[in-house]
Amino acid sequence: MRLASAFVLSVCLSLPAAVLSADEFAVGIARVKITPEKPIRMSGYASRNKPSVGVLQDLWAKCLAIRDAEGHRIVILTTDLIGYSNDFSAELFTRAKEKYGLNREEILLTCSHTHSGPVVGKNLRVMYQFSPEETETIHEYTSQLLDKLVTIIGQGLDNLQPAQLSVGHGTVGFAVNRREKRGDTVVLGVNPEGPVDHDVPVIKVTGSDGTLRAVLFGYACHCTTIGGNTGEDFYKIHGDYAGVAQAKIEEAHPGVTAMFTILCGGDQNPNPRGEIAYVQQHGEALAAEVERVLAGPMKAVRGPLHAVVDVAELEFRPHTREQFEDELQKALAAKDVYRERRARRMLELYDAGKPIRAVSVPIQAIRFDETLTLVAIGGEVCVEYDLRLKKEFPQEDLVVIGYANDVMCYIPSKNVLLGGGYEPDYSMIYYGLPGPFAENVEETLIAALHRLLGKLGLHPVTHQARAE
Repeated sequence: MRLASAFVLSVCLSLPAAVLSADEFAVGIARVKITPEKPIRMSGYASRNKPSVGVLQDLWAKCLAIRDAEGHRIVILTTDLIGYSNDFSAELFTRAKEKYGLNREEILLTCSHTHSGPVVGKNLRVMYQFSPEETETIHEYTSQLLDKLVTIIGQGLDNLQPAQLSVGHGTVGFAVNRREKRGDTVVLGVNPEGPVDHDVPVIKVTGSDGTLRAVLFGYACHCTTIGGNTGEDFYKIHGDYAGVAQAKIEEAHPGVTAMFTILCGGDQNPNPRGEIAYVQQHGEALAAEVERVLAGPMKAVRGPLHAVVDVAELEFRPHTREQFEDELQKALAAKDVYRERRARRMLELYDAGKPIRAVSVPIQAIRFDETLTLVAIGGEVCVEYDLRLKKEFPQEDLVVIGYANDVMCYIPSKNVLLGGGYEPDYSMIYYGLPGPFAENVEETLIAALHRLLGKLGLHPVTHQARAE
């Protein structure tokens, strides 16, 4: 399935496709500051009990609009935010379609997943109890954010200039698997033996004269370096290591836009963490590796562009109304407000005849000829999905993005699911979902991704084929 050529606006006709060679693209870049203008409740940690008290670093939304020589388009949005709910994303996609003629598969919405940014819309709302004034502040911020994202999409499309793309990979090692086994339980800790992916994919955008214009890079690690810090910094707005890395690159290259997206870092934490000095340390390490990749040989990325989008339906284990009645009573006795809120929500849904049996996870793939494929999965995707896809498609340069388009819950691999702990079980309380998933969660999602990539002509390599 190819991207639709929707030349419905003059902004899209500013640079005729015919002037581009087969190895060139038209690229437009735009950005807007999205730092909250007043104190706001912050997302990521249930222990926060008051609004933000200042700003350590500004937050940004950035747009990379790409059109190939045949007129196919893709718009990539990166944001220094924790994530989005489906209703926010759906509204963005609808408005982009109405205003710019962009089809759903032509927009990729990503985030850094910083835990030092504001609450956005309804994302993770079971985690918090807000006053009416706080609720209004969040609503106002979310509405303004939506307007800003729509605006920079238009600015990106209006700024299309001939460009070339190239891709390279680096490595940085501060991400660590956080699922630590202690006795018979799994806790959030440090597991140096657990699966990780230290890959740093780097996509470079240069002008026709070779001048650097933009850099898109990613890493599979939570932006939780400040987590565990109970001091004043815990209540200040910050982009975490991803914000530092982007700022360092832009400082080194005036006029260049650096864009970060988190990859499959659902069960990955920065190590060490808990102090603002570590934020700087990790951000500078990541920026230095991106710079190293930019300075070395990189592979040219060619057109044409092809993009597809779909939804994977992931089932939860069977549950009953009685189960949540029991949970509610236990939560009340233990004064556990989070379990209480989850139980009440589940009971309300049962009473309405709409118990949640599954979640819809958006999946998306963007392929640049045979040189590069971006795979985007909704939710807090654990790293084994990334590792498995790369193993099954060794012939392709894959960049597997998590937290894309909708962050509805954690997406555990089967190993993570069976191990229990925060990601497959306790986190569902904060997301207001029944959980955990059924044991077929990994195979269901992988099968859906195989079908999606198959539409782009990509098929997994079998063990026999690898041996040959």
